[in-house]
Amino acid sequence: MMSAMQAVVFKDVGKYEVTTRPIPEIKKADQMLVKVLAASICGTDVHILSDPPGYTATKDIVLGHEFVGEVVEVGSDVRTFKPGDRLICDNNLPCGVCPACKEGHSNVCCNMVAMGVQIDGIFSQYVVIPEHSAVSIPKDLPLERAIFAEPLNCIMGGVKKLKVMPGDTVLVLGGGPIGMYYTTLLKAEGAGTVLVSEISEFRKEYAKKSGADRVINPKTEDLRAVVMELTNGYGADIVVDAVGVLLGDAIACVKPAGQVLLFGLNESVSQTICEADIVKKDLTILGNWIGHDTLSTVGNMLASGNVNFDHLVTHKLPLKDFEIGLEAMRRGEAFEVILYPFDDIR
Repeated sequence: MMSAMQAVVFKDVGKYEVTTRPIPEIKKADQMLVKVLAASICGTDVHILSDPPGYTATKDIVLGHEFVGEVVEVGSDVRTFKPGDRLICDNNLPCGVCPACKEGHSNVCCNMVAMGVQIDGIFSQYVVIPEHSAVSIPKDLPLERAIFAEPLNCIMGGVKKLKVMPGDTVLVLGGGPIGMYYTTLLKAEGAGTVLVSEISEFRKEYAKKSGADRVINPKTEDLRAVVMELTNGYGADIVVDAVGVLLGDAIACVKPAGQVLLFGLNESVSQTICEADIVKKDLTILGNWIGHDTLSTVGNMLASGNVNFDHLVTHKLPLKDFEIGLEAMRRGEAFEVILYPFDDIR
């Protein structure tokens, strides 16, 4: 095997470079060396590379956290994987010993370390990961389907919290990739009507393909008025903020005693909210931070073929063309950008 690999490295605020790095080595008995078959650009990566950053990361790390891999080598304590196995991975690595972990809330671990944020990620040809972070998948599961595992793992954390009843009306604020995942999964959960708020005409068509019954453009339409008209003046049963700055709209559009799920994240933006609006409507406001013991469920779901996200793949690029994919994401002209570190895999 070669000694150096191609990688996308975070250099400073808004800066990165496609360069070479030594291939990482197994240093702990529970680790595995994994070949990155396919990776994808996440909104978090875009936030990290924004100026000012919407999400902070450690300088000089390899970026990226969404990937499908194949085991190359295993440490002496690895029991459930062998070379040649295919896997998906949770990039968020809890410590397992802090109060949050011991109380069953490892998704908010006090000492959480995230690949591609605090430590080296997966925009490279090889990566070392701990066995406990990975879930095996069938070798015949197409890469272009399995690549959705990591973001869907996070989405599933939110879906688990929501009490979706058959026939519910759901409003999804934001028609980007996260909004599309919620649209599809909440439909699959039994939502009768899914409304999506989105200003982009490009994204509007993808929202419809993802199961949206109505796409509302809040720039040209009165969002609350449309929602009230479609719900007989009552409001949506559930509202999901997939953007991270729209709690005010969520409160305005949800029904009394309804549920609001906050998923979007942007650390560079703040909002002013009147608490009385929440209290008087007796609302349930839920936060969701990444997935929580859901990766195996996601793997099974993708392998079953019961949901399909193939239409969201807009770009397939070699890793060296990371810039093309990043700029398409920044312009809002991409959903799933798949990067292939080895051209022969495509």
